[in-house]
Amino acid sequence: MKREQKEKVIATVAEKLKKAQGVYLTDFTGLTVEEISNLRNEFRKAGIEYRVVKNTLIKKAMQEAKISDKVFSALKNSTGLALSYDDPIAPAKIIKKFAADNEKLKFKAATIDGTVFESKQLNDVAGMLSKAENIARAIGTVNTLVAGVPRTVNAVMRNLVNVLDQIAKQKAA
Repeated sequence: MKREQKEKVIATVAEKLKKAQGVYLTDFTGLTVEEISNLRNEFRKAGIEYRVVKNTLIKKAMQEAKISDKVFSALKNSTGLALSYDDPIAPAKIIKKFAADNEKLKFKAATIDGTVFESKQLNDVAGMLSKAENIARAIGTVNTLVAGVPRTVNAVMRNLVNVLDQIAKQKAA
């Protein structure tokens, strides 16, 4: 790959890293083409981008995007990069489920909103609630607390969810 191409890849990946809420690194060594295709399909269904990029280019893109250098130690062997723009927890759930059926896929590390998670923390991350689950739980809690006026609370919560959704869409744009 020529220098110009490398710089273009670095710029593209850095831009995607800046937009992503969750960045996951995996080792896919030993997976067949069919298995990687299945993994990509699972990611795609959840709106997650999965790319294979050289470790040196990922590192430079992460430096450009100002991602913690604590992740750099995971950049060894073959690296797959999963980028989640909407739900930062979804890739962990997919990786955990896929790895349960196929031991060759290894979780290396992740960074979610600046917090770095190491390979041994996959179960912790996968056990977290997604943004939608947290919103639903908050609505349920408020409805339970204010049992006398559920219509009003539902309207307020619906408006809150709409505002949060619009903010997320604006950040994505």
